[in-house]
Amino acid sequence: MHEVLRTNDLVLLSYAGHVLQEAGIEHMIFDGHTSAMEGSIGALPRRLMVNDVDVDAAKLALHNASIMLSAS
Repeated sequence: MHEVLRTNDLVLLSYAGHVLQEAGIEHMIFDGHTSAMEGSIGALPRRLMVNDVDVDAAKLALHNASIMLSAS
Protein backbone atom coordinates (compact mmCIF):
# COMPACT_ATOMS: atom_id res chain seq x y z
CA MET A 1 0.00 0.00 0.00
CA HIS A 2 1.16 3.52 -0.75
CA GLU A 3 0.08 6.80 0.83
CA VAL A 4 -1.39 9.35 -1.58
CA LEU A 5 -2.84 11.79 0.95
CA ARG A 6 -2.33 12.61 4.64
CA THR A 7 -4.74 15.06 6.21
CA ASN A 8 -6.73 16.07 9.28
CA ASP A 9 -9.48 17.50 7.05
CA LEU A 10 -12.28 14.92 7.07
CA VAL A 11 -14.15 16.64 4.24
CA LEU A 12 -11.07 16.58 2.00
CA LEU A 13 -10.45 12.96 2.91
CA SER A 14 -14.03 12.03 2.05
CA TYR A 15 -13.87 13.91 -1.24
CA ALA A 16 -10.55 12.33 -2.20
CA GLY A 17 -11.95 8.89 -1.42
CA HIS A 18 -14.95 9.64 -3.63
CA VAL A 19 -12.67 10.76 -6.48
CA LEU A 20 -10.71 7.51 -6.24
CA GLN A 21 -13.89 5.45 -6.07
CA GLU A 22 -15.25 7.14 -9.20
CA ALA A 23 -11.94 6.38 -10.95
CA GLY A 24 -12.29 2.71 -9.99
CA ILE A 25 -9.28 2.80 -7.66
CA GLU A 26 -9.52 0.79 -4.46
CA HIS A 27 -8.39 2.67 -1.38
CA MET A 28 -8.26 2.43 2.39
CA ILE A 29 -8.07 5.00 5.16
CA PHE A 30 -5.36 4.29 7.72
CA ASP A 31 -5.18 5.73 11.23
CA GLY A 32 -8.87 6.60 11.45
CA HIS A 33 -9.37 4.71 14.69
CA THR A 34 -6.14 6.02 16.18
CA SER A 35 -7.20 9.57 15.42
CA ALA A 36 -10.59 8.96 17.04
CA MET A 37 -9.00 7.41 20.13
CA GLU A 38 -6.83 10.47 20.74
CA GLY A 39 -9.95 12.58 20.93
CA SER A 40 -10.11 13.81 17.32
CA ILE A 41 -8.11 16.91 18.22
CA GLY A 42 -6.30 16.69 14.89
CA ALA A 43 -2.92 15.64 16.24
CA LEU A 44 -2.83 12.45 14.17
CA PRO A 45 -3.76 12.81 10.51
CA ARG A 46 -5.51 10.07 8.60
CA ARG A 47 -3.81 8.53 5.55
CA LEU A 48 -5.45 7.64 2.24
CA MET A 49 -3.74 4.54 0.88
CA VAL A 50 -3.90 2.79 -2.50
CA ASN A 51 -2.31 -0.37 -3.92
CA ASP A 52 1.20 0.11 -5.27
CA VAL A 53 0.07 -0.53 -8.85
CA ASP A 54 -2.55 2.24 -8.60
CA VAL A 55 -0.32 5.03 -7.27
CA ASP A 56 0.16 6.90 -10.56
CA ALA A 57 -3.52 6.66 -11.51
CA ALA A 58 -4.57 7.78 -8.03
CA LYS A 59 -2.23 10.79 -8.06
CA LEU A 60 -3.50 11.78 -11.51
CA ALA A 61 -7.15 11.47 -10.44
CA LEU A 62 -6.53 13.56 -7.31
CA HIS A 63 -4.54 16.13 -9.27
CA ASN A 64 -7.28 16.47 -11.88
CA ALA A 65 -9.89 16.86 -9.16
CA SER A 66 -7.93 19.61 -7.47
CA ILE A 67 -7.59 21.50 -10.74
CA MET A 68 -11.34 21.26 -11.27
CA LEU A 69 -11.90 22.40 -7.71
CA SER A 70 -9.68 25.45 -8.01
CA ALA A 71 -11.33 26.38 -11.31
CA SER A 72 -14.76 26.72 -9.71
